[in-house]
Formats: sequence, C-alpha cells, structure tokens
Amino acid sequence: MVTIESVSSCTARVPLDVVTSFATRQVSARDYALVKVRTSDGIEGIGFCYGGSRAGSIVTHAVRELLAPVLIGEDPYRVEGLWESMYQESLLHGRAGSVMRGLSALDTAIWDRNARAAGVPLYRYLGAYRTGTVPAYASGGYFAEGKTPEMLGEEMAGYVRLGFKAVKMKVGRLDPAEEEDRIAAARDAIGPEILLMLDANNAWADLPTAMRYMERFEDYDPYWIEEPFGPDDIENHARLANATNVPVATGEIEAGRWRFLELLRQEGAAILQTDALVCGGISEFRRIAATAAAFGVKVCPHWFHDLHVHLTAAIPNGQFVEFFPDDQVLNFRRLIDRQLDFKDGELILPEAPGLGFGFDEDTVSRTTIDAWTVTR
Repeated sequence: MVTIESVSSCTARVPLDVVTSFATRQVSARDYALVKVRTSDGIEGIGFCYGGSRAGSIVTHAVRELLAPVLIGEDPYRVEGLWESMYQESLLHGRAGSVMRGLSALDTAIWDRNARAAGVPLYRYLGAYRTGTVPAYASGGYFAEGKTPEMLGEEMAGYVRLGFKAVKMKVGRLDPAEEEDRIAAARDAIGPEILLMLDANNAWADLPTAMRYMERFEDYDPYWIEEPFGPDDIENHARLANATNVPVATGEIEAGRWRFLELLRQEGAAILQTDALVCGGISEFRRIAATAAAFGVKVCPHWFHDLHVHLTAAIPNGQFVEFFPDDQVLNFRRLIDRQLDFKDGELILPEAPGLGFGFDEDTVSRTTIDAWTVTR
C-alpha cells in the first residue's frame, strides 16, 4: 500500500514592488506557507496558503508541529479521513485562522498528489463540470499614493482591453463622495455592459454607514458589494442584503462549513467567495459548494486563481474565478513555475497532471524566512 512518508514545509516572504492599500490596512509584503506531501511511490503533491503580511510562519509551525505528524504513514487516498483526523487534532488550537490555513494547504497537497498519481489535471480528477475554459473577472483597483480616479478608470479599461467582461475594484477607504468619484470614473471607462464588482474589505461597522455609501454606489450598477462588514458580523450582512438592490458577496476569510451554513440561512450572502486555502482545503470547499448549490447560491472563489480555476471547473455552481493579470498584488505568482493562460475573459484550464504547476525553487530559496523542514 502507498503511504505518506514525508511532509516538507517552509515560509516564503515576497515583498510587494509598491506598498498597496485596502480600505483598512496597507501591505508591503506577503507571507506564504508552502508544503509538499511525498508518498512512498515517490509522487509528490504541493499545497500553499497566504499567511498574512507578517508572522506567516505561524501557519508553517502549525503544519510541522500539529498537523504533519497526523499524516505520516497514512494512505493518501483516504482524504476525507485524513481531513477529519487533522481537524480533530486542531480543535483546541484553532478551527479557523492560521491552523485551518495549514490544514487547507495539506489537504490541497494530498488532492494534488492523488491527481498527479492518476495522471490527470485536478479538475478532471474532481469530476469536471466544465472543460476547456472557466469565466474569470480581472481583480485590481487598489488604493495607491497619487492614484487618481482617472488612473483607476484607465486600469479598469485595460482589463477590458485584455478581453475581461467583468472587473473588480476596491472601495471603502475614502469618504462617500470620493468613492463615488472613483466608481464613476471606472464605470465611464469600462462602459455600461461590463460587470463592475466592488470590494470594501470589511470597511464598515454599522448599517447606516454602509447605506451612506451604497446609496451613492447603486447608480453605477455594481454587480456585487464584497465584504462590507467584518466576517463575524453575519447579521449586518443580512440587513444590508435586505436594504440594497446590490447583491452582497462574502466568505473569503471564513472557515468551516458550519459558518457558511449560517451565512446562507440568514441570507447574508447572495454569492459565496469561499477560499479553499482558508476554509479547510479542497475537501471542505467541496462540501461548502454543495451546500451553497442547495440554496441556489453561486460560488466565486477568492484569490489563488491557480488552484481555484480547477475547483470552479469542478462544481456546477461555480461562476467566476478571481484573476490577477499581473504579479503586483497576488505575488504568489512569483513562487511557481507556470502561469495560467487566458482568452476572451476566460481562463484556460491546465491539462498537466494535478495542479499543473510546481514551485519555482530558485525564487522560493531567495524568499524563505523559514527554510524547508521535513517531517517524517
């Protein structure tokens, strides 16, 4: 029987070329936890997750000290059982946050390993709903020093020229009038037919404040308003959903099927943005997506398009993949050896086995703040 013989892990810190701002914070570098799961037949799968803008090694330590020992000697095809074992081991340390991100990375690596062993791309191994391509939206529109509304509009129009029929920009950092100027410039630049998503990154703390913004935003026909409140404030998400005609999207830093079920029951999200590398891995992503389908809710995964292109293709209610056309914000792109291709606003599904890419070991070695360590 094939068994898991080792788990390797490290932390890479990749600086941003330009300090980038969201509604409530700035980022100058990103930490990524990277893992490899190797089995006794020599086949290796990879996993990864975002560990924040500092202290990403917390995730890696959770992998090494808590989760990896659970996997050694186990059958890699017993994915659901291994997920449950890791989850039970982590109950006292964190059913969300860094520990769940570590679990997510390992679960992803096991699925990747199994698809590579089968010699098929991950989306086919999972049971492809789509083949060929998957719809995507271009994600950008961040705040930066000296960036005018006109410059923002030109950025959004540039994505449209690349063929994307949906684009996303950040909101919530400035006052309502200033934000309206930015949205107006974006809408004018892209025209009336392109979908325009707005991402507030937890900007607001109460419904009256959110409505002051939304009453201005509604005239520009946003496709959704993303993360208007903190992730724990499900009630205000539901209240806003009832108070505006703009669909509410959220869930990118939510973990576990139970929290997503509560979001769905309270009608706090018309669109779920479940991130497989946050919520509990591919195993948990599939459970959440199936639950959302029962509620008639679409899933548009957050971040990491290199993984989520596979998962969106493998579920019937996957709508869009969030795609970053360059490496300026999602600079994880610099850590891997192959990039996705796109055409006419859709991502082309990889045909190489598993995820279809590996780590760029030269870049990883230059950026590690916590070198590769092997657990056997």
